[in-house]
Amino acid sequence: MPIVEVTDLTKTFSKLEAVKGVSFNIHEGEVFGFLGPNGAGKTTTISMLCTLIRPTSGSAKLNGYDVILDKNAVRRSIGLVFQDTTLDDHLTAEQNIMFHAFAYGVPRRTRISKTEELLTMLGLWDRKNDKISTYSGGMKRRLEIARGLVHLPKILFLDEPTLGLDPQTRNNIWKYVLKLRDEQSLTIFLTTHHMDEAEYSDRISIIDEGRIVAIDSPNSLKRRVDGDIVTIKSNELGRIMDRLQNVFSLIPRLEGDSVVVQVTDGESFIPDFLRSYEGLIDSVSLSRPTLEDAFLDLTGRTIRDES
Repeated sequence: MPIVEVTDLTKTFSKLEAVKGVSFNIHEGEVFGFLGPNGAGKTTTISMLCTLIRPTSGSAKLNGYDVILDKNAVRRSIGLVFQDTTLDDHLTAEQNIMFHAFAYGVPRRTRISKTEELLTMLGLWDRKNDKISTYSGGMKRRLEIARGLVHLPKILFLDEPTLGLDPQTRNNIWKYVLKLRDEQSLTIFLTTHHMDEAEYSDRISIIDEGRIVAIDSPNSLKRRVDGDIVTIKSNELGRIMDRLQNVFSLIPRLEGDSVVVQVTDGESFIPDFLRSYEGLIDSVSLSRPTLEDAFLDLTGRTIRDES
């Protein structure tokens, strides 16, 4: 039985239908990525699942509890890590965790043991008596994850969990998160703008204009994109764009200092293009489609456009 069951969930604000009958299931111990452009209905869907707003129609159950009929049981079943920190800077790390556990009614003995266990696992036990105002961004993120787990939830919602952190800190946080998933069969519901982070998902749901447009594993989503990706670097990007459009009938796009284009057979295309183009090209590279390319193919936008 899935630990999250969503069936025809909708949400209408006045005349705006923000979420249009989305349905999906999540299995226990799964990392489930949830991606979508701004305004796609991503935040609204998550808010309904976390009982922050009431659905207009449809149903959703988390850990067997209905988000409308069993709000308190749903809230006890989930942990939340928001984009922006909600820690109390005037309290120590241990006090932040203990207060959260107390608010959730965790018995005193369990509060004490679980706080030590989580802070030790996340590498923060030696800083347990330090105020949060002295913590780095990465330490705060780890502490928020610990706080979200202290009441023993079955599902952890991570909303942009590593936003603003450097790649090394992001990787370290994910080591801790995946360790928790493996040891506790924790189910993780993830939203992120980092495609390398989305690759940690077992499955990814892409939502656009209030509807689910795809649910699949990262590799399967990438395989949906036909052909190869060619990236051309040059100081003459305008001329290259024109030639790709007018001579080769392709649809290129600009990404920073490069032109990126999708072609059927990259190995044949590159020599043809280089022979026909008389300008200066710094480099040409060939790659298979990425998760970013799959997102673009399904929504018409890159995730970087939306971040």
